[in-house]
Amino acid sequence: MAFIRLDKFISERTEYTRSQIKELAAKGRITVDGNVVKRSDTKIDPEAAEVTVGGQAVSSQRHRYVLLNKPQGYVCSTDEKDGEIVLKLVPQEFRTKGMFPAGRLDKDSMGALLLTDDGELAHKMLSPKHHIPKVYIVQLARPFENNYINKFEGGIELSDGETCLPSRVKLIKNSDKLAFVELNEGKYHQVRRMFAAVGNHVELLMRVSLGGLILPEKLAIGQCMELLHKDVENLFLPTDFDAFCERFSAVFSANLINNSE
Repeated sequence: MAFIRLDKFISERTEYTRSQIKELAAKGRITVDGNVVKRSDTKIDPEAAEVTVGGQAVSSQRHRYVLLNKPQGYVCSTDEKDGEIVLKLVPQEFRTKGMFPAGRLDKDSMGALLLTDDGELAHKMLSPKHHIPKVYIVQLARPFENNYINKFEGGIELSDGETCLPSRVKLIKNSDKLAFVELNEGKYHQVRRMFAAVGNHVELLMRVSLGGLILPEKLAIGQCMELLHKDVENLFLPTDFDAFCERFSAVFSANLINNSE
């Protein structure tokens, strides 16, 4: 691997500018392999060097991937004019220039949201060719009806006449208003509109998986975690909806109920 400048390495992986990095280095705030480095143009091995800025380690990954358990009230945008943006929930040490939400989750919805600066990955995630299934858990206003299963599988027609792709829905055991939904597309407010089309109303909605990337049970609402590239690859793993429902019903039912209180 070719060596690169220290300031280039840091600026590509953080929100610091080159001038800020030069100033931090001069103040002795940057270390490489445990040693203070005061010149920002020092050449380093980007794969082997251990770099810190102000005591915070800088990831060697070229791109940054952050999984957020999004709370209600935040918008999936990078423009603060749109409201409280999800990037405000990401700690400084995880942020990079150009980080954005890869996909959308409604302001009133909770759950798994990927933020990254990897445009190529985001394009792959969102393209129809590679579109990954997403699983949601919902709390309904009225009891679940068994005829929803066939209606969802047949492709729900929304109020505006648009028809959804076939999807799956399953009632959670020991409940009459909690259900899992698996979608293979991402229309505006789709889950809510689908249940409205069958005469019900979604009171709470949480996204619990993106492909094979499952929201960790211990990741509290509003918290986030950095993902390694091997974790990101789980996005494109095949999923078994029935097995998912069987395994995670109790966990995500409790999560949804606890986060609604």
